[in-house]
Amino acid sequence: MTRILKVAAAQLGPIHLAEGRAQVVERLIAMLHQADASGCRLVVFPELALTTFFPRYWMEDPAEIDAFFETAMPNPATQPLFDAAARLGIGFYLGYAELTEENGTPRHFNTSILVDGAGAIIGKYRKVHLPGHAHRIPDVAFQHLEKRYFEVGDLGFPVWRAFGGVMGMCICNDRRWPETFRVMALQGAEMVVLGYNTPTTNIHHDEPLHLRMFHHRLCMQAAAYQNGMWVVGSAKAGKEDGHGLYGGSCIVAPTGEIVAQAMTEGDEVVTYTCDLDLGNYIKEVIFNFAAHRRIEHYGLITEQTGVVPPEDA
Repeated sequence: MTRILKVAAAQLGPIHLAEGRAQVVERLIAMLHQADASGCRLVVFPELALTTFFPRYWMEDPAEIDAFFETAMPNPATQPLFDAAARLGIGFYLGYAELTEENGTPRHFNTSILVDGAGAIIGKYRKVHLPGHAHRIPDVAFQHLEKRYFEVGDLGFPVWRAFGGVMGMCICNDRRWPETFRVMALQGAEMVVLGYNTPTTNIHHDEPLHLRMFHHRLCMQAAAYQNGMWVVGSAKAGKEDGHGLYGGSCIVAPTGEIVAQAMTEGDEVVTYTCDLDLGNYIKEVIFNFAAHRRIEHYGLITEQTGVVPPEDA
């Protein structure tokens, strides 16, 4: 029997510094209703969906930094989103900045959660591949301080049985690393959902926007095909207080084809009816892991991080 799941990539337009959580949650709920009206059962919101992309700003006051973080989920600001999801019977993925405490020590993560149609959290992921830098770089248009404000995620790449299939999560820069998807594929993932906030400008290199968008799509399309899985990517887009984030929210089939994509840089709901069995033939023939993977030759992937060229003869 074919397993069908209609999903939505719920792209967010800009969130400015002056915009509060309540305003953002109202926008999320509006998109939740729009997705439900089209028959979707899962909605994918972006990374850090409740605030502006604050890692672009250099901050030193811990209280100022922590104001962008959530100490509980749900909380009074986000409870209306959970309540709306439960009333509609629709699930969602939500990215946010998480502040927790372990053994008396505060810990900061770039986090996402998977929420079912009853409004219950069924999975949590913490971003592993943190981009950017931890120090202040002078004379650039903005900073990219994820390594300053977040710790490396400590939950690995788990998957969950939900929405009629096996689901995985990742966040933004994780999508550029093939290991992200392969680890989840080895656990049977049939769909990976992710949110991202990607600047339109590369502060380290004069890279044209069309090339940045090409690379964004390329990594998700390759991952979908090489693992026989659906990939749903949802962006924060547009200019936040003058700082551009590109959109490009899309849904990618296990064949590597983009089957639906955003057309704007504002709030936009992109939907597609996904056959969770579509990738079976890919996983049974072309990328049959059990038949063709040769892990005895892959040791370097986990034994070293940086490049070590051969010595000169």
